[in-house]
Amino acid sequence: MPLAQAVGGILAHSLRRDGITFKKGQILGPAELAALAEAGVAEVTVAQLDAGDIEEDEAARRVAGAVKSQGVVEGAAGTGRVNLFASRPGLLSFRPAAIDALNAVTEDVTLATFPLLAPVETGRMVATVKIIPFAVPRAVLARCVAAGGGAAIVVHPFRPLSARLIQTVSVELKPSIIAKTSAVTADRMAHIGGRIAGETRCPHDVDRLAADIAAALEAGCDILLVIGASAIVDRRDVIPAAIEACGGRIERLGMPVDPGNLLMIGDAGSRPVIGAPGCARSPKENGFDWILMRLLAGLKVPREDITGLGVGGLLMEIVTRPQPRDEPLKPARSIAAIVLGAGRSSRMGGPNKLLAEIGGRPLIRIAVDEALKSRARPVVVVTGHQRERVESALSSLPVKFVHNPNFAEGLGTSLKTGIAALGAEVDGAIVCLGDMPQVDAPMIDRLIGALDPDKGALVAVPTIDGKRGNPVAWSRRFFADLMTVEGDIGARYLIGRYPEAVVEVPLAGTAALTDVDTPEALEAVKAELERT
Repeated sequence: MPLAQAVGGILAHSLRRDGITFKKGQILGPAELAALAEAGVAEVTVAQLDAGDIEEDEAARRVAGAVKSQGVVEGAAGTGRVNLFASRPGLLSFRPAAIDALNAVTEDVTLATFPLLAPVETGRMVATVKIIPFAVPRAVLARCVAAGGGAAIVVHPFRPLSARLIQTVSVELKPSIIAKTSAVTADRMAHIGGRIAGETRCPHDVDRLAADIAAALEAGCDILLVIGASAIVDRRDVIPAAIEACGGRIERLGMPVDPGNLLMIGDAGSRPVIGAPGCARSPKENGFDWILMRLLAGLKVPREDITGLGVGGLLMEIVTRPQPRDEPLKPARSIAAIVLGAGRSSRMGGPNKLLAEIGGRPLIRIAVDEALKSRARPVVVVTGHQRERVESALSSLPVKFVHNPNFAEGLGTSLKTGIAALGAEVDGAIVCLGDMPQVDAPMIDRLIGALDPDKGALVAVPTIDGKRGNPVAWSRRFFADLMTVEGDIGARYLIGRYPEAVVEVPLAGTAALTDVDTPEALEAVKAELERT
């Protein structure tokens, strides 16, 4: 319609003209219409609300308010969307039938959630409400709100419960495995707010185990964990037989989750008892985690709940999902810088480009100086070709040198060398290239600041006009994957494989796209830096 008739209309499509940008959903008041007229716009496509319509943001707020419950908070409304976030760590719970009922009312209102009974940390987005058109009729919205009222999206907090651990031992089981199991189990409990109140080790024998179970219950605990020297094969095996000998009962042996098939759950002395599968000795996610987290969140685990775990029960190591023992629930605080300086400069036609000087400083020195000015610590420099000369160019700088003897096999070997040199206290790393002298400390800090593992931002990538560049910041959760990188392609394929984990950081200029690979590129960068 003509601008004169569009007052109060909602812009249906984003509009850019002569430096003016109005986004889709912009309400057009007199000031906006005047700006459009000045830019030469004569007509606009708008949406207008009918009587009884509820505009999109208000509609999203009403639905979000209806579906959320304890431990869940709303984010700000915008473009017809309201996100819901966990306000505490715990297990996410809701009624799937109510979610389905809400989504069935109309295609105009949608609600999507994180998986049922998934562990979440504070700040994790657990659900999102999105209104598809610009408004929803009041009567239709009322039906959605009524349907969503039964959803009860809640985060059940992990409780500080205590567990006693009993390990049965045999001559075939190495002491080192038993010790590792103790440490892994303690970490597993601590990660979700619990603790191991005590541990007992005994022979893999029904009578001895039954006596230790009785003693553990007498000493006091909320949960009893039993990890056998060998897997439980049926209800007549040592662990279930010992539980029944103490007056307990077996609720379920076996579960449709892999790894974790051979888990047993029962009770003794009014307390839950888990006969853990062999995979419980590993820190990687398995079915034992699913059951333990439910118990610490105060949820019962009846037989029918276990039988329903088969859909989605084939587990994998998923980098975008926090693995409880591998990374604590905390924002990234210690981010290292890895400066790759091992290459042979083959495209330069002979000289080592990293030693070429701009303003009296070698390229590698410029890159390392900027890393040291940033908040990244420690700064690790990977050397290879002409190792001694590169180290000499960085003399007196507080950096850690690691040498890559396989540098001729490609950049991937240097990346692995740098990652392997980082300690367990490091939460992530920003990988810098020694031949990008225009990358400065503020850019490095912006990328580090964009990392937010608790909200799923595990990789921070700089972009210029939509094109991705370097350096790239990585959460520790990707370290295992980075150690598998081969050849000269770097880790680009990981960014493509896990798009949900990537946050793009738009930048001005060309620094993130400019590396020095040729003599001509070196001269161009020299000229640019001299001008600035």
